[in-house]
Amino acid sequence: MTAISRTVRIGSSHGLHARPAKLFAQAAKESGIPVTIAKDSGKPVNAASILGVIALAVEHGDYVTLSADGDGAEGVLDTLTELLTTDHDQEAAG
Repeated sequence: MTAISRTVRIGSSHGLHARPAKLFAQAAKESGIPVTIAKDSGKPVNAASILGVIALAVEHGDYVTLSADGDGAEGVLDTLTELLTTDHDQEAAG
């Protein structure tokens, strides 16, 4: 099986800082399959690593590429895409 990729625009108004990064990394870890995230054409990092995700310094409106490999990869990317396109900062403020 080949890995599938998807490019996503970040919805959180403060980018992937601590809270959204934690939600994202946790979901990636719970998926049980290898998932990576890369900013622009940069080097992919393990999406389940909170520190790795924060280190990408992803801002609102940036594009990232997600890749997943394994059973249910499509569904995993659907879930992660939803997390990335949602503005978690709006929810927290509400």
